[in-house]
Amino acid sequence: MEALIPVINKLQDVFNTVGADVIQLPQIAVVGNQSSGKSSVLESLVGRDLLPRGTGVVTRRPLILQLVHVEPGAARKNDDGGREGEHWGKFLHTKNQIYTDFEEIRQEIENETERLSGNNKGISDDPIHLKIFSPNVVNLTLVDLPGITKVPVGDQPVDIEVQIKDLILKHIANPNCIILAVTAANTDMATSEALKVAREVDPDGRRTLAVVTKLDLMDAGTDAMDVLMGRVIPVKLGLIGVVNRSQLDINNKKSVADAIRDEHAFLQKKYPSLANRNGTKYLARTLNRLLMHHIRDCLPNLKTRINVLAAQYQSLLSSYGEPVEDQSATLLQLITKFATEYCNTIEGTAKYIETAELCGGARICYIFHETFGRTLESVDSLGGLSTIDILTAIRNATGPRPSLFVPEVSFELLVKKQVKRLEEPSLRCVELVHEEMQRIIQHCSNYSTQELQRFPKLHEAIVEVVTSLLRKRLPVTNEMVHNLVAIELAYINTKHPDFADACGVMNNNIEEERRNRMRELPSAVPRDKAPAAGPQGEQDGTGNWRGMLKKGEDAPGSRPGSPLRGAVNLLDVPVPVARKLSSREQRDCEVIERLIKSYFLIVRKNIQDSVPKAVMHFLVNHVKDSLQSELVGQLYKSGLLNDLLTESEDMAQRRKEAADMLQALQKASQVIAEIRETHLW
Repeated sequence: MEALIPVINKLQDVFNTVGADVIQLPQIAVVGNQSSGKSSVLESLVGRDLLPRGTGVVTRRPLILQLVHVEPGAARKNDDGGREGEHWGKFLHTKNQIYTDFEEIRQEIENETERLSGNNKGISDDPIHLKIFSPNVVNLTLVDLPGITKVPVGDQPVDIEVQIKDLILKHIANPNCIILAVTAANTDMATSEALKVAREVDPDGRRTLAVVTKLDLMDAGTDAMDVLMGRVIPVKLGLIGVVNRSQLDINNKKSVADAIRDEHAFLQKKYPSLANRNGTKYLARTLNRLLMHHIRDCLPNLKTRINVLAAQYQSLLSSYGEPVEDQSATLLQLITKFATEYCNTIEGTAKYIETAELCGGARICYIFHETFGRTLESVDSLGGLSTIDILTAIRNATGPRPSLFVPEVSFELLVKKQVKRLEEPSLRCVELVHEEMQRIIQHCSNYSTQELQRFPKLHEAIVEVVTSLLRKRLPVTNEMVHNLVAIELAYINTKHPDFADACGVMNNNIEEERRNRMRELPSAVPRDKAPAAGPQGEQDGTGNWRGMLKKGEDAPGSRPGSPLRGAVNLLDVPVPVARKLSSREQRDCEVIERLIKSYFLIVRKNIQDSVPKAVMHFLVNHVKDSLQSELVGQLYKSGLLNDLLTESEDMAQRRKEAADMLQALQKASQVIAEIRETHLW
């Protein structure tokens, strides 16, 4: 299982090259108050002085420190410069440069920190990656984070506390991260900011290990026995006490080895019962064990996550397409593919079928048979016609002579008026189909032909050509639909078979009604002497012809001073607003209404059948047949190739980033695949 930590180090190197945080790798993050001894703990684990030291804010960028255990003598094989030494370090940002002098490593950390964070007290969240090779270390990956501070100093921003806390939370919120909470022994554990921050992301303490530093600096008469025993604040991974070098020891160049020896002596003297479970060496072994077990637990999910991301980035890279080499072939291919997908969407054979709503040919079918059909059925055959309107039309058609029969002119006049009402829903049907043909363009661009997103100018040009073609066909189709209605209005075919049958049935019904009325007359009154309502009404001064005059209209001669003032004026007789129609008037109106209804249904049936056919022929099928030739004719020109096939500015960059990430994920998958099951136990 010792081989697991180098595997994670390899994965970290792989993903550091692409600068991505898509994979949350197992690691140990060091958290603590400013000057609580975090860097001193790390130096004790390394066994060498390599970190910047001083008062105030020293760590101002995250330092990802990878400790790699090597066998004694292995350094000479890795040191290309011929320098002898068993300890060396490498930075990610300096590529393959090897540092054997740890003073140079410290100086490089300071220089790299100042490069991004400024030479005062500012912080940055961009990490520094450092690898240390030594026979005196155990395999570990640690992240040294800036210390928690409260008051801004130097050129630090006012919200420095919030910035540092956000930076710390960004690292420790990773569920695969072990939190190393560092607290000084000469402060109260209950006020530890490190434990407080750790508890925010790890309330159960399952991945928190507490380190108590400065055991030798506690007040006289006090000790850390209760703290180290976990009686004050229990932490599930345990508490480990260490003794760091003082600033005086550092100034006097006291080595880390001597400090560890003195630490052991201090623990044996002060805490003899706990000496074997505290100290830097025990901390290193504990961290190594925790990290190995943590990696073992995280590895299955990590492997699954890498495989899923690899598939996603492979798909993403495919959607970006390959760089264009043959422009003519690429343009022709894209045009052909768009035209094919457009036609397939209409036919219902497209590769990407919409599931949320009707689209393409299915929606056109819905417009024809549901929207248009129901709209026509909702048009009332006698809508807008009252009985008085029909009676007026009949009388206007007779002229000055009273009629014996219902004039045909009145029927034609009224039925044309009703048929004309079918034109508006028919034109609306054309408009709806035209709108759907426009929507298909967007559908093909979004789902079917994603390559068009690479070339925004080509996409705009294709949309413009198809829109122009649809715009040209719209007036032609509207004209045809208008003509279909005009054809019906041009000749009222009263010999239509359906209409003739309806007339025959209607005449039979009228005759039957007439016989019934004759039977109901009193037997004492001869049938040829039956009273007529018309003449009696005229004698009463309420003749039917008066109903055609406007109420209150003054007749000439009725005004004061008229020479005919004393004469009898028939038009002075008041006309009732609502009057009862005579039986003949009722019969005439019923005849006309039945004829209109019968003929209107015939015409509506014709329109409902012919308008969809006209729209399909003049608009839909014409666009399908001529789309590709129109696109090729308008766009396939040598002078337009460079302009149309210009990629969007960030497409090349996104393709490179996706390719790099895919390569890193594939390499990471290979690294994990090298792990044998025996390594896990």
